[in-house]
Amino acid sequence: MKHFKLVSVLLVVMIMAIIAVGCSNNSTKSSGESNNGKKPGGKVNVGIVLPTKDEPRWVQDETRFHDALKDSDYTTEILFSQGSSAKEKENVEILISKGIDVLIIAPHDGPAAGAAVEAAKKEGITVIAYDRLITDTEAVDYYVTFDSVAVGEAQGQFLIDHAGEGKDIPLYLYAGAASDNNAFLFFEGAWKALQPKIADGTFVVANSSTAEGLKDKAELSRDELGKILGQVTTNWDPNEAKNKAQTHLTAATADLKGDIAILAPNDGTSRSIADVFAGDPDVSNYVITGQDAEKASIQYIIDGKQSMTVFKDVRTLVQDAMGMAVDILDGKEPETTGSYDNGSKEISAKQTDVIVVEQENVKAELIDSDYYKESEFTGL
Repeated sequence: MKHFKLVSVLLVVMIMAIIAVGCSNNSTKSSGESNNGKKPGGKVNVGIVLPTKDEPRWVQDETRFHDALKDSDYTTEILFSQGSSAKEKENVEILISKGIDVLIIAPHDGPAAGAAVEAAKKEGITVIAYDRLITDTEAVDYYVTFDSVAVGEAQGQFLIDHAGEGKDIPLYLYAGAASDNNAFLFFEGAWKALQPKIADGTFVVANSSTAEGLKDKAELSRDELGKILGQVTTNWDPNEAKNKAQTHLTAATADLKGDIAILAPNDGTSRSIADVFAGDPDVSNYVITGQDAEKASIQYIIDGKQSMTVFKDVRTLVQDAMGMAVDILDGKEPETTGSYDNGSKEISAKQTDVIVVEQENVKAELIDSDYYKESEFTGL
């Protein structure tokens, strides 16, 4: 009987050991699997922080960042800040704790992101500002960007080329968030193109007394740009853009309607603003800008509801950013094409070209290049 009990106990112990080993193996496998491209048992090499998941642009970037390293031995993790500088800093701290060597960050708020990247820099991490410049700190090593001033110039020039003939064409100005350095650069570029035509009376600014008061000034200071943005900012929010447009049209006199030109900073705000102006019976025709080549705006362009978008091929920007990160990880000096003053230092930058897309070249630029599929649109 004692012998039987001893055998039984031994069998139970052996079974429990087998179960424990099985559970341990399953646990290890589970912790190694991740949609963020982490490999079992490996550290995170490249940490990426993007500003929000609520805009299609950044969701596209997430997918392409994952694809960029899928055939590499290097690993990445992507976190979203959801429009919060506090969350952004928390995300950076999480990535620091995972041992990253390179941080790629598109800041929600350029100056506020300084605290986050300074924490990374103290740990010896190389910091790459992505698409948006981080300002007023020396803790930034590189900047990967589209030429933001060129984006604004392209938008302004399009309005000049398509807004019609004559004088006193009402011009409605809208801008991105004042917390985003790019918003200043976009507007600076647009002003560079539009100002001569505002000064000579081709355009009359309909919704910014500050801009109208500065119409004879070719170059605006940061403070002057900030004052205009304070009147016409959309904060990159389509609902805020819609409300502003409704307020402006309600206040507009008859001479500020008819055939009009609209500087909209990006595609999300462009569609909202276009819907408002299209619904006003006293607006006979409008020309409106955009940027990012969002799918919904491409359909709007095909349908004649949005005039243009500035196509910034995110595939190229992601490749540039990841190429720079891999060079750094491999101990190489990344290639740069220019520099930007962030208020504390000159940041070496890699710039990517932009393309104006309108009805005539939608297919050539976006379908034939495999950026989108023709089946995703109607009317092409």
